[in-house]
Amino acid sequence: MRAIVITAFLALIGCKDKQPAVVTTIPDPAMQRPQWVTTRPSSTAYYVGIGLASKSRPDVQEAAKKNALNDLASEISVTVEGNSLLYTLDQRSRFDESFTSTIKTSTSEQLEGYELVDSWENGNEYWTYYRLSKAEHARIKEERKARALGIAKDLHSRAASSIASGDLRAAFDQDLRALIGMKAYWGENDLVEVDGRQVPLVNELYADLQKFTSGVRFNILPERCELTYDDRFKRELLVSARYEQDGLTRDLVQLPVAISYPGTGGKVTELKNTDADGHVRTTVQRVATDLPTAPEVVVRLNIDELVSKELEPPLVKALLSSLTVPEKHAAIDMRMPKVYMRARETNLGDPVGDAGAAVPIREELTRNGFRFVDREQDADMVLSLNSSTRQGGESNGFFTSFLDITYSFRDRRSQDVINEGGRQGVKGVQLNYQKAGLEAYKKAVQELRKELVPAMMSSIHQ
Repeated sequence: MRAIVITAFLALIGCKDKQPAVVTTIPDPAMQRPQWVTTRPSSTAYYVGIGLASKSRPDVQEAAKKNALNDLASEISVTVEGNSLLYTLDQRSRFDESFTSTIKTSTSEQLEGYELVDSWENGNEYWTYYRLSKAEHARIKEERKARALGIAKDLHSRAASSIASGDLRAAFDQDLRALIGMKAYWGENDLVEVDGRQVPLVNELYADLQKFTSGVRFNILPERCELTYDDRFKRELLVSARYEQDGLTRDLVQLPVAISYPGTGGKVTELKNTDADGHVRTTVQRVATDLPTAPEVVVRLNIDELVSKELEPPLVKALLSSLTVPEKHAAIDMRMPKVYMRARETNLGDPVGDAGAAVPIREELTRNGFRFVDREQDADMVLSLNSSTRQGGESNGFFTSFLDITYSFRDRRSQDVINEGGRQGVKGVQLNYQKAGLEAYKKAVQELRKELVPAMMSSIHQ
């Protein structure tokens, strides 16, 4: 009986061994996302930043930190106060939306006092959690602002001294540096004491830059730039620069100016600085004559040279575009020479009359300002024109004539040759020699019209 019970017990055990085993899996704590990953934390005392980076990146931890700090910075709101510089620039549409957005958030980009709260990772992701005390952020911001205000006020004081001595270049640079140094506070409108006055310093700095440029006064002597043949179409101009603003009048020394006018080879631009008396000299020459409008000399403040290259180019460019850039214009009067013409033109030995080259050449020169006179003693230069045709032959009922033409311009007083040229063997074909000669004249005139005036202008400008 006992043997039967044991056998049954062993059989029961054998049957249980054949049943499927039940396996209990213990969760891996590393795979459980923390609450701050699944639900963004919210706090009245802290700014929060959550950053995520893929572990496929070699700099995964640094990337996650950067993303977390960017996220934290986005929580720091910046309010643009009315009458602040940034508000004024926005109202005037001086800065585009993307640029103003960058300026408005600049106070949040340089973060200090933040701390790492936690980090978490799995096989593919790396998460990081940073926070920044709102009270600590406010304290650091006030310290920074106080330092920036101190530096800006010092630069502003130096700028006032510089402009008082006529050094606008230094004054502009000092106020601009002060304004750039305060860029994090362009949206604020805090009052500070300057020279016994309560003023919003940022607006005061910007107003100074506007005064500096709009207060520049240029004067050009002579007031009209007359270019004559006697002077070989060269004229020296004297430019003076003064500062006139708020009762202050000063000669401007070492002021960068740009002087431009239309030249025969394109626009001519000279960049110069005024001397110790606020003067600069320039010589206008080789002025273009084939212009749709009357030429003029333009003297302009070279505002780009007032700015140090080390300052922030995008920011500076936007600021400069909102300033008035002074300039002065002087008309250029081209007094072309008086010409007396001697013409001897024949077609196969007979006078050619108005069908020759003399009339069209005279028309072309007159159209470009040259003045023709009837007496040689009244002229500045003498134009000698000689032309004649000769028979070339006949073929199949068509006749060929050849034209030889020469011209020379001489100074009436010195008899020096100014310009000379011509054509040899210009071919004309027609039904008889006479008509073929006139055809050769037509072809030569077309060519001379194109080259004569440019060649003359090039010669008399030398």
